[in-house]
Amino acid sequence: MHRLGKVSLITVLAAGIGAGALLGLGLVESEAASKAPATTAKLPRLLDLGSKKCIPCKMMAPILEDLKRNYADRFAVEFIDVWLKENADAAKKHRLKLIPTQIFFDANGKELWRHEGFLSKEDILTKWKELGHDFSGAVPPKVERWEPAKPDPRAKDAICYLCDGDVDPKTGVAVQTEKGDVRLCSPHCYFILYSAMTEDKTGFDKKVSVTDWATGRRVPAEPAVYVRGVDARGRPTVKAFASRDAALKERSASGGNIMSYEVLKGKELSHRCGFCDRAVYPEDSSLVKVAGVHTWGCCPHCALGVAARTGKDIEVHQRDAVTGEMIVIRTLSGQVASLEPKTAVAWFGMRRKADGTWGSAGCFHQANFTTVDNLRKWVEQHPHETGKRITIAHALAAKMKMTPQQISKACKIGECAPK
Repeated sequence: MHRLGKVSLITVLAAGIGAGALLGLGLVESEAASKAPATTAKLPRLLDLGSKKCIPCKMMAPILEDLKRNYADRFAVEFIDVWLKENADAAKKHRLKLIPTQIFFDANGKELWRHEGFLSKEDILTKWKELGHDFSGAVPPKVERWEPAKPDPRAKDAICYLCDGDVDPKTGVAVQTEKGDVRLCSPHCYFILYSAMTEDKTGFDKKVSVTDWATGRRVPAEPAVYVRGVDARGRPTVKAFASRDAALKERSASGGNIMSYEVLKGKELSHRCGFCDRAVYPEDSSLVKVAGVHTWGCCPHCALGVAARTGKDIEVHQRDAVTGEMIVIRTLSGQVASLEPKTAVAWFGMRRKADGTWGSAGCFHQANFTTVDNLRKWVEQHPHETGKRITIAHALAAKMKMTPQQISKACKIGECAPK
């Protein structure tokens, strides 16, 4: 945003505006945008006061173009460049403090609400609805499931406590608890659990046993020897062995590096989610760019949470969970500034809690998709998932509403502790 009378910019996300967003960035107005509806006397009006030179104002321009083109018969859209001499009185008339500022008027010209800073298309339409004018058009396609499509036939010990995946008999991990062993599918899921625990971890590793890759027998995790390799995707693989000789034999056959438990632990905990700080593999994660630094999001929702945790604008690169196509999200002042492709949507994986209410199913059950059709395919492929389709803007807004205290406890509220 710009404070009137000053030239300097508050730090905003300036780099990487997609090619599709360049149209209408304020350098010239398109012919379609310059054409007002035949009559606007009885229409509500959205007035945007800004400049063709400030970055948040430029990012508003394609949104205003879109609204003029697609909602001309429902509400009027007007832009005034208050930095032009001929419009100097507009700032005083509308009591402007910052640009851009959006003012919502009813059909009689009465001001209903105003906002300072960037405002997304979705938030504009939502605000109109709150003000009594539903301009949202067609109802977005609903994709939701509140009961699994079919029962899960797997035995409890065959399901990973953390990710709900299958426990591989060659890589399984067991954690001793007072109520019995907790099973995990791999050392990586164990270290994710370890990174998210809130209790005192002193001596906790002594409760952990791993599966000897060579024999299938469980052995204590700390004295075991590990071969860490890389699969075809570039994702780390971890194999545990009771003896160094067995590890050397496996390395000769398949490659990789031999390491102790402590070295492996350091490797596994070296990459963390930029929002909740749990251990991640970059190959499984969203790439998040914030203030010139690259970090990771353990799931699509946590990736957006980096904006809430840092208070800065971010750029998220997340692959479609079905096709692998890249989805790029850029934020500005806690809102979605651009989305590529524009059809991208999010799945909010949810689970019924003991008290009957619904809450997040956890990071392993969240995903983004380039289209609703891809989301539907994914839901069909995952019959045990429950939850609903939400917009990317909705997912970001949920994170931006979190308090600093809630953010500090994200994914660390004890739910991952083995029970």
